Amino acid sequence: MKNVTVTMEDSVADWARMEAARRNTSVSRLIGEMLAEKMRHDDAYERAMNEWMQRDLGYASDGRAYAPRADLYDRATDRLR
Repeated sequence: MKNVTVTMEDSVADWARMEAARRNTSVSRLIGEMLAEKMRHDDAYERAMNEWMQRDLGYASDGRAYAPRADLYDRATDRLR
């Protein structure tokens, strides 16, 4: 374990002391647990994003340009009439 010095606003330090007391732990352990949870969350998000970005959607382009938005909109409104 590493010891670090953390600088924070007085109101944040007051909240941390009260929260640590409520959880029956030290401010140091509370901050360590919060940072560990943040790290796990960020790692999980990063893994999920990478998996999502690497999925194969099955879309294939033949190189032709997409239809202009106005044409798509006109076709959609024609079907509603």
